[in-house]
Amino acid sequence: MMSESPQFQPIVLPDSLANPAIETRELRKTYNGFAAVDGLNITVPRGRFFGFLGPNGAGKTTTIKMLMGLAQPDTGDIAVLGLKLPKDSLEIRKRIGVVPDDTLLFDYLTGAEYLEFVARLYGITRPLARTRASELIDLFDLSESRKKLIGEYSKGMRKRVAMAAALIHRPQLYLMDEPFEGVDAVGARLMKDILVEQVHHGATVFLTSHVLEVVERLCDEVAIINHGKVVAQGTMAELRARESAEASTLEEIFVNLVGGERYSDKLDWL
Repeated sequence: MMSESPQFQPIVLPDSLANPAIETRELRKTYNGFAAVDGLNITVPRGRFFGFLGPNGAGKTTTIKMLMGLAQPDTGDIAVLGLKLPKDSLEIRKRIGVVPDDTLLFDYLTGAEYLEFVARLYGITRPLARTRASELIDLFDLSESRKKLIGEYSKGMRKRVAMAAALIHRPQLYLMDEPFEGVDAVGARLMKDILVEQVHHGATVFLTSHVLEVVERLCDEVAIINHGKVVAQGTMAELRARESAEASTLEEIFVNLVGGERYSDKLDWL
């Protein structure tokens, strides 16, 4: 259950499309006494390519699960596209597209069958679902595997199908958890181009990735979390201005903020 803690003001949603794509207030989620997310406050304006970064175990995937309504926070408020969780969870799911870190697809369907199934879940008519599925299979260069079951797909092919499924109902918000992992250079370039085009059309992309060069190139704004808390948020220019003159790349800024160390003869024998 989400509660309105007396220590912060709950999110108030005006009746306007100017509401942020994502807004969280004092979001907290614990597992067995460990705070995976610990007082998370982020605001993602609409129409942005937003990078959500952190080291392994920082709370990125837990945050995305809460934004999807799959995990309930212990305390805090979440608003997605002007709607509040958990009250409006069904309506929110109609408006978002998700590529999870673990692409849990139906292995005994072909890619086209799976895409048709997803489209029908979103209320798309059968003829239109079949047309869009076929077009997406061609777009993601899966035509030669049209008769293969998803269980026979490589990891990169599974990511392509997951991305196609996230696109098929033309959502307003994309939640992307390591979408390019395991995808070859051609497929990754295609996926990036599609996401950039979606942002140009007014959609919002919320992206996690460990490939910081990609994030730096794509994202309008970045939030970096560590131990479940935001340690920095802003555009690349804003983040550079806060850091030392030596930290010019996102990788250098990231390492400085999360406390990583450079390798320097750590092992005598290596």
